[in-house]
Amino acid sequence: MNPGMILIWLSLVTAIGAVLSGYIGHRKSNISLGTLSRKLEIACLVLAGSSMLLLMYHLYTVNASYSYVFEHSSADLEWYYRLSALWAGQEGSMLLWAVSIMGMLVIVERTHTATLSGTALMQITRLISLSIVCVFLGLLVLKNPFSAYHVLSDGSVGITNWDPFVQMYDVPYGQGMNPLLRNPWMAVHPPTLFLGYAAFTIPFAAAIGNLLTHDKRWEAIATNWMRISWLFLTLGIGLGGFWAYEVLGWGAWFWSWDPVETSSLIPWITATAYLHAQLRYRHGEYGFVAPLLAVASFILVVFATFVTRSGMWASVHSWQDFTAESAIIAVFLSVLILSSTFLLAKRYFEED
Repeated sequence: MNPGMILIWLSLVTAIGAVLSGYIGHRKSNISLGTLSRKLEIACLVLAGSSMLLLMYHLYTVNASYSYVFEHSSADLEWYYRLSALWAGQEGSMLLWAVSIMGMLVIVERTHTATLSGTALMQITRLISLSIVCVFLGLLVLKNPFSAYHVLSDGSVGITNWDPFVQMYDVPYGQGMNPLLRNPWMAVHPPTLFLGYAAFTIPFAAAIGNLLTHDKRWEAIATNWMRISWLFLTLGIGLGGFWAYEVLGWGAWFWSWDPVETSSLIPWITATAYLHAQLRYRHGEYGFVAPLLAVASFILVVFATFVTRSGMWASVHSWQDFTAESAIIAVFLSVLILSSTFLLAKRYFEED
C-alpha cells in the first residue's frame, strides 16, 4: 500500500471541500458551512504536512521504490542532502510550497481574529489562498511525489501514479542528487526562496479582497506578509548568488542574468516598490498602485515558476521540457492575469 499517494489525494479533496463550503457558507451566511470549511482547511494542512514528512522520511531512508526518491536520493549522500532532496525536484518543491501557504494562512486567520474574523475581506483572502493551494495539490495529483515502481504483467518494471495498492518493486539503490546540487547551499537556498514565494500568496489574496470589497484593512494583512516575502526572497537571491559563484564560477560574479535568476529578481523589485507605496497608502495615496503591486508580485512569482518548469528558456535552474503540468501552470497564470487585470481596470476607472 502507498499511503503517501492517498494523503496527496485526500489533501486535494479537503482543499476543494474547504473552498466550496467556505464560498457557499459566505454567500448564504451559513455559519455551519463556514465552520466545516475551517475544519477541512485544518485537515488539508495536516494531510499535506503529513505527506511532506513522509516523503522526507522516504528520502532519508532511501526507499527507492518511489521514483522521486530514486531520482534524488542515495545512500552515499550525507543526511542533510537526503533531506534537502525534498526540494531537489518539481514534486517535492511544489509540496513544500503548498504546505507553506496552508501554514501561513492559518497564522493569518489566528493573528487577525479580533479585527477581521468573519469579514468579507478575510473570507475572500482565505478562499483565494485555498484556491491557489488547490492548483498546486492538483499538480501533485497529476505528477505524484509518491509515484512508485511496480512489476507489470509482462514482467517489466513500470511506474504507477494512480494505484496506491500495487505491490511496489524493491529498488535497491537511488541514483542520487544532481552533482551541481551537492553543495551546503542546497540546504538553505531553495527552501528560503520557496518560503518567500509562498508568502506572496497572502498579499495577493488580500489585494484581491480589497479590489472586491473596498475594505482598506487589507493593508494590515498584506504589508507584514510582503515584508516576510521580501526578506526571504532577498535572502534566497543572495544565497543563490554565493552558490553560483562557488559552483558555477560565472566569470567571478555573483550574478549572470540567468533567465530564472532574473525572473526571481523582478517580483523582488515589485515587492520593494509595494513596501514603499504602502507608506503613503496609509495617508490616502496609491489606492490603485498598492494593490496593483501586490497582485503583480504574486503573478510574477507564478511566472518565475512557469519559466523554471516549462523549459521556455535554457537555464541551469530549469528542470524539464514543456509538459502537461507546465500547460496547467500556463493556464493558471493566464487566469490570474486576466482576472486581476479586470479587477484592477475596474478599480482604476472607479477612481477616475
